[in-house]
Amino acid sequence: MPRIALASFIGGLLEWYDFYIFATASAIVFGQLFFPGESRLAGTMAAFGAFAAGFLARPLGGLLFGHIGDRFGRKTSLIATLLIIGIGTFLIGVLPTWKQAGPLAPVLLVLLRIAQGIGLGGEYGGASLMTIEHAPVGRRGFWGSLPQAASPGGLLLASVIFSLVALLPPAQFLAWGWRVPFLVSIIMLGVGLFIRLRIAETPEFEAIRDTMGRGAPALELLHRHKRSVLLATGARLAETVSGNMVKSFGLSYVTLQLGLPREAGLSALVATSVVALMATPAFGWISDRVGRRETYVAGAAFSATLAFPFFWVLNARTAGAVWVGFVVAYTLGPTLMLSVQATFFSEMFGTRVRYTALSIAYQVSAILGGFVPLIALSLLQWDGGRPWLVAGMLCGVGLLSLGCVLAAERREDQLVALVER
Repeated sequence: MPRIALASFIGGLLEWYDFYIFATASAIVFGQLFFPGESRLAGTMAAFGAFAAGFLARPLGGLLFGHIGDRFGRKTSLIATLLIIGIGTFLIGVLPTWKQAGPLAPVLLVLLRIAQGIGLGGEYGGASLMTIEHAPVGRRGFWGSLPQAASPGGLLLASVIFSLVALLPPAQFLAWGWRVPFLVSIIMLGVGLFIRLRIAETPEFEAIRDTMGRGAPALELLHRHKRSVLLATGARLAETVSGNMVKSFGLSYVTLQLGLPREAGLSALVATSVVALMATPAFGWISDRVGRRETYVAGAAFSATLAFPFFWVLNARTAGAVWVGFVVAYTLGPTLMLSVQATFFSEMFGTRVRYTALSIAYQVSAILGGFVPLIALSLLQWDGGRPWLVAGMLCGVGLLSLGCVLAAERREDQLVALVER
Protein backbone atom coordinates (compact mmCIF):
# COMPACT_ATOMS: atom_id res chain seq x y z
CA MET A 1 0.00 0.00 0.00
CA PRO A 2 2.73 2.59 0.71
CA ARG A 3 4.25 2.03 -2.74
CA ILE A 4 0.87 2.26 -4.48
CA ALA A 5 -0.15 5.36 -2.53
CA LEU A 6 3.20 7.01 -3.26
CA ALA A 7 2.78 6.36 -6.98
CA SER A 8 -0.70 7.93 -6.98
CA PHE A 9 0.48 10.85 -4.87
CA ILE A 10 3.52 11.73 -7.01
CA GLY A 11 1.61 11.50 -10.28
CA GLY A 12 -1.17 13.63 -8.83
CA LEU A 13 1.36 16.06 -7.38
CA LEU A 14 2.72 16.82 -10.84
CA GLU A 15 -0.73 17.38 -12.32
CA TRP A 16 -1.93 19.59 -9.46
CA TYR A 17 1.33 21.54 -9.56
CA ASP A 18 0.76 22.23 -13.25
CA PHE A 19 -2.78 23.31 -12.48
CA TYR A 20 -1.91 25.65 -9.61
CA ILE A 21 0.93 27.47 -11.34
CA PHE A 22 -1.59 28.53 -13.99
CA ALA A 23 -3.97 29.71 -11.24
CA THR A 24 -1.19 31.66 -9.51
CA ALA A 25 0.06 33.19 -12.75
CA SER A 26 -3.50 34.23 -13.62
CA ALA A 27 -3.75 36.10 -10.34
CA ILE A 28 -0.46 37.99 -10.52
CA VAL A 29 1.06 38.11 -14.02
CA PHE A 30 -1.01 36.81 -16.99
CA GLY A 31 -3.22 39.89 -17.08
CA GLN A 32 -0.24 42.15 -17.76
CA LEU A 33 1.45 39.85 -20.29
CA PHE A 34 -1.41 38.33 -22.29
CA PHE A 35 -4.38 40.66 -21.72
CA PRO A 36 -3.07 44.25 -21.57
CA GLY A 37 -5.91 46.74 -21.34
CA GLU A 38 -7.14 49.90 -19.73
CA SER A 39 -6.74 48.66 -16.16
CA ARG A 40 -4.95 45.96 -14.23
CA LEU A 41 -8.29 44.71 -12.86
CA ALA A 42 -9.67 44.19 -16.37
CA GLY A 43 -6.55 42.27 -17.39
CA THR A 44 -6.78 40.06 -14.30
CA MET A 45 -10.44 39.34 -15.04
CA ALA A 46 -9.50 38.31 -18.60
CA ALA A 47 -6.76 36.06 -17.22
CA PHE A 48 -9.30 34.43 -14.90
CA GLY A 49 -11.46 33.90 -17.97
CA ALA A 50 -8.63 31.86 -19.50
CA PHE A 51 -8.30 30.03 -16.18
CA ALA A 52 -12.02 29.18 -16.30
CA ALA A 53 -11.69 27.76 -19.84
CA GLY A 54 -9.80 24.81 -18.41
CA PHE A 55 -12.73 24.04 -16.12
CA LEU A 56 -15.13 23.99 -19.06
CA ALA A 57 -12.92 21.37 -20.70
CA ARG A 58 -12.65 19.16 -17.62
CA PRO A 59 -16.04 17.38 -18.02
CA LEU A 60 -14.94 16.36 -21.53
CA GLY A 61 -11.76 14.88 -20.08
CA GLY A 62 -13.80 13.20 -17.36
CA LEU A 63 -16.09 11.51 -19.89
CA LEU A 64 -13.24 10.49 -22.20
CA PHE A 65 -10.83 9.13 -19.62
CA GLY A 66 -13.62 7.84 -17.40
CA HIS A 67 -14.71 5.66 -20.31
CA ILE A 68 -11.14 4.49 -20.91
CA GLY A 69 -10.59 3.83 -17.21
CA ASP A 70 -13.82 1.88 -16.75
CA ARG A 71 -13.43 -0.16 -19.92
CA PHE A 72 -9.67 -0.64 -20.39
CA GLY A 73 -8.16 0.02 -16.98
CA ARG A 74 -7.21 2.78 -14.56
CA LYS A 75 -3.50 2.64 -15.42
CA THR A 76 -3.96 3.25 -19.16
CA SER A 77 -6.03 6.34 -18.52
CA LEU A 78 -3.64 7.76 -15.93
CA ILE A 79 -0.60 7.60 -18.21
CA ALA A 80 -2.47 9.51 -20.93
CA THR A 81 -3.65 12.26 -18.57
CA LEU A 82 -0.13 12.72 -17.22
CA LEU A 83 1.29 13.25 -20.72
CA ILE A 84 -1.40 15.72 -21.75
CA ILE A 85 -1.03 17.95 -18.71
CA GLY A 86 2.77 17.76 -18.52
CA ILE A 87 3.41 18.64 -22.16
CA GLY A 88 0.72 21.34 -22.18
CA THR A 89 2.20 23.02 -19.12
CA PHE A 90 5.73 23.04 -20.54
CA LEU A 91 4.47 24.67 -23.75
CA ILE A 92 2.84 27.48 -21.74
CA GLY A 93 6.34 28.28 -20.50
CA VAL A 94 7.58 28.98 -24.03
CA LEU A 95 4.56 30.97 -25.29
CA PRO A 96 5.05 34.42 -26.79
CA THR A 97 3.30 37.24 -24.92
CA TRP A 98 0.95 39.90 -26.34
CA LYS A 99 3.92 42.20 -26.91
CA GLN A 100 5.58 39.53 -29.07
CA ALA A 101 2.63 37.96 -30.91
CA GLY A 102 -0.40 40.18 -30.39
CA PRO A 103 -3.84 38.49 -30.22
CA LEU A 104 -2.31 35.09 -31.07
CA ALA A 105 -0.69 34.95 -27.63
CA PRO A 106 -3.91 34.78 -25.54
CA VAL A 107 -5.46 32.38 -28.06
CA LEU A 108 -2.57 29.94 -27.63
CA LEU A 109 -2.72 30.38 -23.85
CA VAL A 110 -6.42 29.46 -23.79
CA LEU A 111 -5.88 26.43 -26.06
CA LEU A 112 -3.15 25.06 -23.81
CA ARG A 113 -5.30 25.77 -20.77
CA ILE A 114 -8.06 23.70 -22.37
CA ALA A 115 -5.57 20.86 -22.88
CA GLN A 116 -4.68 21.08 -19.18
CA GLY A 117 -8.37 20.88 -18.32
CA ILE A 118 -8.94 17.78 -20.46
CA GLY A 119 -6.00 16.00 -18.85
CA LEU A 120 -6.96 16.93 -15.31
CA GLY A 121 -10.55 15.92 -16.06
CA GLY A 122 -9.47 12.28 -16.14
CA GLU A 123 -6.80 12.47 -13.44
CA TYR A 124 -8.89 12.82 -10.30
CA GLY A 125 -10.93 9.62 -10.62
CA GLY A 126 -8.04 7.42 -11.76
CA ALA A 127 -5.46 8.54 -9.20
CA SER A 128 -7.98 8.16 -6.39
CA LEU A 129 -9.23 4.73 -7.46
CA MET A 130 -5.73 3.39 -8.02
CA THR A 131 -5.21 3.66 -4.26
CA ILE A 132 -8.75 3.14 -2.94
CA GLU A 133 -9.32 -0.09 -4.89
CA HIS A 134 -6.07 -1.53 -3.56
CA ALA A 135 -6.73 -0.51 0.06
CA PRO A 136 -8.26 -2.66 2.85
CA VAL A 137 -11.93 -1.76 3.30
CA GLY A 138 -11.52 -0.66 6.92
CA ARG A 139 -8.70 1.79 6.09
CA ARG A 140 -9.87 3.27 2.81
CA GLY A 141 -10.46 6.65 4.40
CA PHE A 142 -6.77 7.01 5.30
CA TRP A 143 -5.28 5.49 2.16
CA GLY A 144 -7.80 7.27 -0.06
CA SER A 145 -6.81 10.61 1.47
CA LEU A 146 -3.17 10.32 0.37
CA PRO A 147 -3.79 10.96 -3.36
CA GLN A 148 -5.94 13.92 -2.29
CA ALA A 149 -2.94 15.30 -0.41
CA ALA A 150 -1.39 15.83 -3.85
CA SER A 151 -3.68 18.87 -4.21
CA PRO A 152 -2.24 20.88 -1.27
CA GLY A 153 1.16 19.38 -2.16
CA GLY A 154 0.88 20.80 -5.66
CA LEU A 155 -0.28 24.12 -4.22
CA LEU A 156 2.73 24.14 -1.89
CA LEU A 157 5.18 23.40 -4.68
CA ALA A 158 3.62 25.98 -6.99
CA SER A 159 3.53 28.64 -4.25
CA VAL A 160 7.16 28.03 -3.23
CA ILE A 161 8.50 28.22 -6.78
CA PHE A 162 6.45 31.30 -7.61
CA SER A 163 7.53 32.93 -4.34
CA LEU A 164 11.17 32.36 -5.30
CA VAL A 165 10.89 33.73 -8.82
CA ALA A 166 8.83 36.66 -7.50
CA LEU A 167 11.97 37.79 -5.65
CA LEU A 168 13.45 38.78 -9.01
CA PRO A 169 13.36 42.45 -9.97
CA PRO A 170 9.94 43.21 -11.51
CA ALA A 171 11.36 43.68 -15.02
CA GLN A 172 13.13 40.30 -14.98
CA PHE A 173 10.11 38.57 -13.44
CA LEU A 174 7.89 39.83 -16.25
CA ALA A 175 10.52 39.14 -18.93
CA TRP A 176 11.37 35.52 -18.07
CA GLY A 177 10.96 34.68 -14.38
CA TRP A 178 7.29 33.73 -14.66
CA ARG A 179 8.23 31.04 -17.22
CA VAL A 180 10.44 29.06 -14.84
CA PRO A 181 7.61 27.29 -12.92
CA PHE A 182 6.14 26.08 -16.21
CA LEU A 183 9.43 24.92 -17.74
CA VAL A 184 10.59 22.85 -14.76
CA SER A 185 7.43 20.75 -15.04
CA ILE A 186 9.06 18.76 -17.87
CA ILE A 187 11.46 17.23 -15.34
CA MET A 188 8.58 16.28 -13.08
CA LEU A 189 6.77 14.75 -16.06
CA GLY A 190 9.65 12.31 -16.59
CA VAL A 191 9.60 11.31 -12.91
CA GLY A 192 5.83 10.86 -12.90
CA LEU A 193 5.87 8.69 -16.03
CA PHE A 194 8.60 6.45 -14.62
CA ILE A 195 6.56 5.86 -11.46
CA ARG A 196 3.19 5.31 -13.12
CA LEU A 197 4.52 2.83 -15.65
CA ARG A 198 5.67 0.61 -12.77
CA ILE A 199 2.38 0.28 -10.86
CA ALA A 200 -0.11 -2.55 -11.38
CA GLU A 201 -3.77 -2.37 -12.29
CA THR A 202 -6.19 -2.43 -9.34
CA PRO A 203 -7.46 -5.84 -8.16
CA GLU A 204 -11.10 -4.70 -8.22
CA PHE A 205 -10.87 -3.80 -11.91
CA GLU A 206 -8.98 -6.99 -12.76
CA ALA A 207 -11.73 -9.00 -11.08
CA ILE A 208 -14.36 -7.66 -13.51
CA ARG A 209 -12.24 -7.03 -16.62
CA ASP A 210 -13.55 -10.08 -18.46
CA THR A 211 -17.17 -9.18 -17.75
CA MET A 212 -17.01 -5.65 -19.15
CA GLY A 213 -19.26 -5.03 -22.13
CA ARG A 214 -18.98 -2.49 -24.92
CA GLY A 215 -21.57 -0.06 -23.55
CA ALA A 216 -20.74 3.45 -22.40
CA PRO A 217 -20.38 3.81 -18.61
CA ALA A 218 -21.86 7.31 -18.86
CA LEU A 219 -25.11 5.92 -20.29
CA GLU A 220 -25.30 3.32 -17.55
CA LEU A 221 -24.87 6.08 -14.98
CA LEU A 222 -27.75 8.05 -16.48
CA HIS A 223 -30.05 5.03 -16.43
CA ARG A 224 -29.20 3.55 -13.04
CA HIS A 225 -27.34 6.10 -10.90
CA LYS A 226 -28.57 9.53 -12.00
CA ARG A 227 -29.66 10.65 -8.53
CA SER A 228 -26.40 9.60 -6.92
CA VAL A 229 -24.39 11.47 -9.58
CA LEU A 230 -26.44 14.62 -9.00
CA LEU A 231 -26.00 14.40 -5.23
CA ALA A 232 -22.24 13.81 -5.53
CA THR A 233 -21.94 16.76 -7.91
CA GLY A 234 -23.85 19.02 -5.54
CA ALA A 235 -21.87 17.81 -2.54
CA ARG A 236 -18.63 18.67 -4.28
CA LEU A 237 -19.62 22.28 -5.08
CA ALA A 238 -18.66 23.61 -1.64
CA GLU A 239 -15.17 22.14 -1.90
CA THR A 240 -14.36 23.60 -5.31
CA VAL A 241 -15.95 27.02 -4.65
CA SER A 242 -14.35 27.52 -1.22
CA GLY A 243 -11.00 26.18 -2.47
CA ASN A 244 -10.81 28.57 -5.42
CA MET A 245 -12.09 31.40 -3.22
CA VAL A 246 -8.89 31.13 -1.19
CA LYS A 247 -6.33 30.00 -3.77
CA SER A 248 -7.25 32.29 -6.67
CA PHE A 249 -9.69 35.03 -5.71
CA GLY A 250 -8.17 35.44 -2.24
CA LEU A 251 -4.75 36.08 -3.75
CA SER A 252 -6.18 38.74 -6.07
CA TYR A 253 -8.27 40.29 -3.29
CA VAL A 254 -5.34 40.90 -0.96
CA THR A 255 -3.17 42.38 -3.74
CA LEU A 256 -5.66 44.33 -5.88
CA GLN A 257 -8.30 45.36 -3.33
CA LEU A 258 -6.39 45.52 -0.06
CA GLY A 259 -3.15 46.80 -1.62
CA LEU A 260 -0.85 44.31 0.12
CA PRO A 261 2.35 43.17 -1.65
CA ARG A 262 2.06 39.96 -3.64
CA GLU A 263 4.64 38.35 -1.35
CA ALA A 264 2.12 38.52 1.52
CA GLY A 265 -0.45 36.50 -0.41
CA LEU A 266 2.08 34.02 -1.78
CA SER A 267 3.63 33.37 1.62
CA ALA A 268 0.15 32.82 3.07
CA LEU A 269 -0.53 30.26 0.33
CA VAL A 270 2.70 28.45 1.24
CA ALA A 271 1.65 28.26 4.89
CA THR A 272 -1.86 27.19 3.90
CA SER A 273 -0.64 24.36 1.68
CA VAL A 274 1.79 23.08 4.36
CA VAL A 275 -1.01 22.85 6.92
CA ALA A 276 -3.40 21.27 4.41
CA LEU A 277 -0.78 18.73 3.32
CA MET A 278 -0.42 17.52 6.90
CA ALA A 279 -4.12 17.73 7.72
CA THR A 280 -5.37 15.71 4.73
CA PRO A 281 -4.17 12.24 5.86
CA ALA A 282 -5.16 13.10 9.44
CA PHE A 283 -8.71 13.83 8.30
CA GLY A 284 -8.71 10.61 6.28
CA TRP A 285 -7.64 8.64 9.36
CA ILE A 286 -10.42 10.26 11.39
CA SER A 287 -12.99 9.35 8.73
CA ASP A 288 -12.19 5.65 9.20
CA ARG A 289 -13.39 6.07 12.77
CA VAL A 290 -16.26 8.56 12.60
CA GLY A 291 -17.41 8.01 9.00
CA ARG A 292 -16.78 9.60 5.64
CA ARG A 293 -20.16 11.30 5.51
CA GLU A 294 -19.83 12.85 8.95
CA THR A 295 -16.41 14.22 8.04
CA TYR A 296 -17.73 15.70 4.80
CA VAL A 297 -20.72 17.26 6.58
CA ALA A 298 -18.32 19.06 8.93
CA GLY A 299 -16.32 20.47 6.01
CA ALA A 300 -19.42 21.73 4.17
CA ALA A 301 -20.74 23.32 7.37
CA PHE A 302 -17.41 25.05 8.03
CA SER A 303 -17.25 26.42 4.47
CA ALA A 304 -20.63 28.08 5.02
CA THR A 305 -20.04 29.40 8.55
CA LEU A 306 -16.55 30.77 7.81
CA ALA A 307 -17.57 32.68 4.66
CA PHE A 308 -18.05 36.07 6.32
CA PRO A 309 -15.35 35.71 9.01
CA PHE A 310 -12.85 34.94 6.24
CA PHE A 311 -13.24 38.44 4.80
CA TRP A 312 -13.50 40.09 8.23
CA VAL A 313 -10.05 38.74 9.00
CA LEU A 314 -8.54 39.68 5.61
CA ASN A 315 -9.83 43.24 5.94
CA ALA A 316 -7.43 43.78 8.84
CA ARG A 317 -4.92 44.42 6.00
CA THR A 318 -1.92 42.77 7.65
CA ALA A 319 0.22 39.85 6.48
CA GLY A 320 -0.59 37.98 9.69
CA ALA A 321 -4.33 38.37 9.12
CA VAL A 322 -3.96 36.98 5.59
CA TRP A 323 -2.09 33.97 6.96
CA VAL A 324 -4.79 33.28 9.55
CA GLY A 325 -7.65 33.78 7.10
CA PHE A 326 -6.15 31.56 4.40
CA VAL A 327 -5.04 28.75 6.72
CA VAL A 328 -8.24 28.47 8.77
CA ALA A 329 -10.70 28.82 5.88
CA TYR A 330 -8.82 26.41 3.59
CA THR A 331 -8.07 23.72 6.18
CA LEU A 332 -11.49 23.49 7.83
CA GLY A 333 -13.42 23.90 4.57
CA PRO A 334 -12.10 22.45 1.29
CA THR A 335 -9.29 20.39 2.83
CA LEU A 336 -11.65 18.63 5.22
CA MET A 337 -13.99 17.76 2.35
CA LEU A 338 -11.29 16.86 -0.18
CA SER A 339 -9.56 14.46 2.21
CA VAL A 340 -12.53 12.06 2.19
CA GLN A 341 -14.23 13.08 -1.03
CA ALA A 342 -12.94 10.38 -3.37
CA THR A 343 -13.54 7.58 -0.87
CA PHE A 344 -17.01 8.90 0.01
CA PHE A 345 -18.00 9.20 -3.65
CA SER A 346 -16.47 5.86 -4.70
CA GLU A 347 -18.58 4.04 -2.12
CA MET A 348 -21.71 5.36 -3.84
CA PHE A 349 -20.99 3.49 -7.11
CA GLY A 350 -19.99 0.04 -8.37
CA THR A 351 -16.65 -0.82 -9.97
CA ARG A 352 -18.09 -0.91 -13.52
CA VAL A 353 -18.93 2.80 -13.56
CA ARG A 354 -16.91 4.18 -10.65
CA TYR A 355 -14.19 5.97 -12.64
CA THR A 356 -16.75 7.71 -14.86
CA ALA A 357 -18.99 8.58 -11.90
CA LEU A 358 -16.19 10.21 -9.90
CA SER A 359 -14.92 12.07 -12.95
CA ILE A 360 -18.34 13.45 -13.93
CA ALA A 361 -19.31 14.49 -10.39
CA TYR A 362 -15.94 16.15 -9.83
CA GLN A 363 -15.52 17.84 -13.18
CA VAL A 364 -19.07 19.10 -13.75
CA SER A 365 -19.00 20.79 -10.37
CA ALA A 366 -15.54 22.13 -11.24
CA ILE A 367 -17.10 24.36 -13.91
CA LEU A 368 -18.61 26.58 -11.25
CA GLY A 369 -15.36 26.44 -9.27
CA GLY A 370 -13.42 27.62 -12.29
CA PHE A 371 -15.60 30.68 -12.68
CA VAL A 372 -15.40 31.58 -8.97
CA PRO A 373 -12.55 34.11 -9.35
CA LEU A 374 -14.29 35.79 -12.29
CA ILE A 375 -17.71 35.82 -10.59
CA ALA A 376 -16.23 37.01 -7.32
CA LEU A 377 -14.30 39.86 -8.98
CA SER A 378 -17.50 40.92 -10.78
CA LEU A 379 -19.49 40.90 -7.53
CA LEU A 380 -16.70 42.80 -5.81
CA GLN A 381 -16.69 45.46 -8.51
CA TRP A 382 -20.52 45.65 -8.60
CA ASP A 383 -20.69 46.17 -4.81
CA GLY A 384 -18.13 48.96 -4.75
CA GLY A 385 -15.21 46.86 -3.49
CA ARG A 386 -17.10 45.33 -0.55
CA PRO A 387 -16.74 41.52 -0.29
CA TRP A 388 -20.08 40.70 1.32
CA LEU A 389 -21.86 39.53 -1.83
CA VAL A 390 -18.91 37.23 -2.44
CA ALA A 391 -19.17 35.91 1.11
CA GLY A 392 -22.91 35.38 0.67
CA MET A 393 -22.29 33.32 -2.46
CA LEU A 394 -19.74 31.17 -0.61
CA CYS A 395 -22.13 30.66 2.31
CA GLY A 396 -25.01 29.70 0.02
CA VAL A 397 -22.97 27.12 -1.88
CA GLY A 398 -21.81 25.59 1.39
CA LEU A 399 -25.40 25.16 2.55
CA LEU A 400 -26.37 23.63 -0.82
CA SER A 401 -23.61 21.04 -0.57
CA LEU A 402 -24.55 20.30 3.01
CA GLY A 403 -28.08 19.50 1.86
CA CYS A 404 -26.79 17.19 -0.89
CA VAL A 405 -24.58 15.27 1.56
CA LEU A 406 -27.51 14.81 3.95
CA ALA A 407 -29.74 13.67 1.08
CA ALA A 408 -27.13 11.14 0.02
CA GLU A 409 -27.05 9.86 3.58
CA ARG A 410 -30.80 9.24 3.60
CA ARG A 411 -30.63 7.51 0.24
CA GLU A 412 -27.74 5.24 1.27
CA ASP A 413 -29.49 4.31 4.51
CA GLN A 414 -32.51 3.24 2.46
CA LEU A 415 -30.35 1.13 0.17
CA VAL A 416 -28.61 -0.54 3.09
CA ALA A 417 -31.93 -1.32 4.71
CA LEU A 418 -33.20 -2.76 1.43
CA VAL A 419 -30.17 -5.05 1.11
CA GLU A 420 -30.57 -6.21 4.69
CA ARG A 421 -34.24 -7.07 4.10
